[in-house]
Amino acid sequence: MNRAFSPFVKSLFVAMMAVSGLAIAAEHAPAAVKVDAAKGATLYNDGDNARGLPACASCHGASGNSTIAANPKLAGQNAVYLHKQLVEFTTPQRQQPVMTTYAKMLTEEEKLNISAYLATQTQKPGAAKNKDSIELGKKIYRAGIAEKNVPACASCHGPAGNGMPTRYPRIGGQHQDYTTAQLVAFKANGRKNSAEMSTIAARMSDDEMKAVADYVAGLK
Repeated sequence: MNRAFSPFVKSLFVAMMAVSGLAIAAEHAPAAVKVDAAKGATLYNDGDNARGLPACASCHGASGNSTIAANPKLAGQNAVYLHKQLVEFTTPQRQQPVMTTYAKMLTEEEKLNISAYLATQTQKPGAAKNKDSIELGKKIYRAGIAEKNVPACASCHGPAGNGMPTRYPRIGGQHQDYTTAQLVAFKANGRKNSAEMSTIAARMSDDEMKAVADYVAGLK
């Protein structure tokens, strides 16, 4: 009798142990991170002196409205996109000396908190500056460059540059210098976290990139 049922008993024992293991794993699994925009605001504005982490505001401005043309405005940016960038700064996909250093110092919870805070802020508008290229920039943004197979920027980033939450970033009102620098980086494969943008930028001339970046700065 015992020999006849031993395979069954063995199988049952293994199954019970597997279920038990799953229960234990679930019990000790880390809880989902609770996002706290208020904590994000504190870290953004004050940094963390104990860790040598400076205030994000020192480069990106009060409430995420950078006044330095080389540093992006972050106010009103989609939280999912912001978090994605902070994560990717810690990978080979997007290396930047300053941001890579500080992103590696942030915990996952802190990345989420800062992103949540910035997403609730209101971006201060920008303005196009080059009247000689405004029409070219407008054409590229709205209609693309058919002969180069460059799609309209608006098809992904929206008519007003507000982006598409979780997929494409807000770019309307962004500093001309920053937008141009990112297009150049995508073209040179210095920024590797969007194959789509690398392909598009590779088809554009320097003048075309500058024109569309200037037009984007004035979008509201």
